[in-house]
Amino acid sequence: MPGIRESSDGMNKSPSISEEEIQAWMVKIRAMRKYRQLDLPESLLRDVITAEFTRHSNSSEAFKAVREKLHNIIAPYLGDPNYPAAQAEMERAFSNENPNAVHQFCLSMLSSHASTRERIPLLNKFYPHLWQITGIPQTILDLACGMQPFALPWMELPPSTRYFAYDLHRPRVDLINQFFERSGFSDRAYHEDILVNPPQVEADVALFFKEAHRFEQRRRGACFPFFQALRVRWLLVSLPISSLKGTRNLEDRQRHLMQSILTGQTWQVEEICFENELVFCIHKS
Repeated sequence: MPGIRESSDGMNKSPSISEEEIQAWMVKIRAMRKYRQLDLPESLLRDVITAEFTRHSNSSEAFKAVREKLHNIIAPYLGDPNYPAAQAEMERAFSNENPNAVHQFCLSMLSSHASTRERIPLLNKFYPHLWQITGIPQTILDLACGMQPFALPWMELPPSTRYFAYDLHRPRVDLINQFFERSGFSDRAYHEDILVNPPQVEADVALFFKEAHRFEQRRRGACFPFFQALRVRWLLVSLPISSLKGTRNLEDRQRHLMQSILTGQTWQVEEICFENELVFCIHKS
């Protein structure tokens, strides 16, 4: 595979990577079994490859860092359904005359991913509690959505509400779009790296759940400019307050993280503490 070249300017030297090398590394990553079916956005791969190959002095160290960074971004440890099986299950649910069939399908999708699985016991109160603060939104951005769009039956939104979802997993985006279509929604899910390309849709509320800490792990200091770029009235940012195994309390750490991100900002912030999740309701305008 291509190596790293050094560009120099007098005494200062820094690694650099050419467009040809970026393309070669993207091909290698997309061929890996872990990522073969995900069709990761080019913007994501280009961003991570460029950052790590600029930061490391040799290609083996850089590629190891790329793999580690992608593992954290894609988060395969949080879970995914069998997508072809889920598509077939969805069709059966919508074809079933039992009105509970779609709800049961949505619950199975929420259960397939750790972030939304933890929220299932709270579904009847979680979103209504948020809307008490923001008001009922007419437009929602679901950023790094995961399986959250399948919680729509519990969000108690009017039919006029527009819902835009964004995720890195192509199979997940396709499944969500199938769900929107079968539900009669005109909403869309987009296959997008929102850190590189923050959505510019104007919205009442943006949901950014259990992702801020991983954004900061990907690129330190990334959250604040990302928050600024969003054209929304309310930004709802949540963070987990216990580890996946439930062995550590993370509440103080997560509150400190948000304080560090918002230092110097005059936005009004209200907290809601649920059993496993701390939500920061940020009023931008």
